Amino acid sequence: MEAVESFGTIISRTPLRLPLGGGGTDLPAYYEKYGGFFISGAISKYVNIVVHRQIGKGLKLTYAKTEIVNNASEVEHPLIREALKKTNINQGIELLSFSDVPASTGLGSSGSYTVGLLRGLHAVRREFLPPAELAEEACDISMNILKEPSGKQDEYVASYGGIRAYTIDKSGKVESEELKLSQSTIADLESNVMLFYTGMTRNSGDVLSKQQKNIRSGSSVEQMHRIKQIGIESRTALESGDLRRFGELLHEHWMEKRKVTDNMTNDIIDRYVAVARENGAIGEKILGAGGGGFLMVYADNNHKKIRLAMEKLNLVEHRVRFDFEGSKVVYNI
Repeated sequence: MEAVESFGTIISRTPLRLPLGGGGTDLPAYYEKYGGFFISGAISKYVNIVVHRQIGKGLKLTYAKTEIVNNASEVEHPLIREALKKTNINQGIELLSFSDVPASTGLGSSGSYTVGLLRGLHAVRREFLPPAELAEEACDISMNILKEPSGKQDEYVASYGGIRAYTIDKSGKVESEELKLSQSTIADLESNVMLFYTGMTRNSGDVLSKQQKNIRSGSSVEQMHRIKQIGIESRTALESGDLRRFGELLHEHWMEKRKVTDNMTNDIIDRYVAVARENGAIGEKILGAGGGGFLMVYADNNHKKIRLAMEKLNLVEHRVRFDFEGSKVVYNI
């Protein structure tokens, strides 16, 4: 449309995600042959998108840079351009965004950004998409239109929120189911999961491209099969409240994941993992594609000891709480 509907300011809030098992099986190179399964939790770290009505024609878009253009086709930022096209908004808005964590750190910020952007732009059109439809629209942009080497985890977790299991069939259809967790299990998870920012960012596309290449060639298929099985076992452990077993499976997951590609880890990351385990960690892994970003540590005690040891390595801890609302509009006037 040439002009937007009557509105003032809309703000969407979309959670980032914490993968809890089976990550990587959401990549098409794997699920198209074998089907995927993963569990993941949305956390109370957010990407916020502000959409403001702009008097007159044109678009003003502010992210790491500012674009002032005449219409959607002139937009340089690929996700914004395609989201505007998908929602048929061509001009008349100002858009800006801010996030609780840096990009390229393993918490799914790109997927959350796309989901939150679409949530806000659909609100401009007075439309509400249910979580599955919103997630698929975001996946279509990243995987089909922009041909990024990504999977479906980030967009689905950002859309749904909560702690859920996701099953992907060979056609790419995703089924989502909330995990049956007691309140005490959720509270213990929030207490026992420790996130440390390594200060290293990386291009997840490079890691994911190599991972999918290795899956297609067959060189890492056995590792991916085991990762999927660990995800299934992790679900059982979480729903039964056996969090120590969950921590052990987290470690097993990391041992398999680091074999998938040679750029999954490095000497610095291996040192961080070793120090965490020396000081009482049960499980650990680098989040997201690997190669940097956040280190997730699970420990049912020794938290202070681990925290002090990681501080000596100049790692900053970020506390975790889970989000059970998913992507939503928090302001619309």
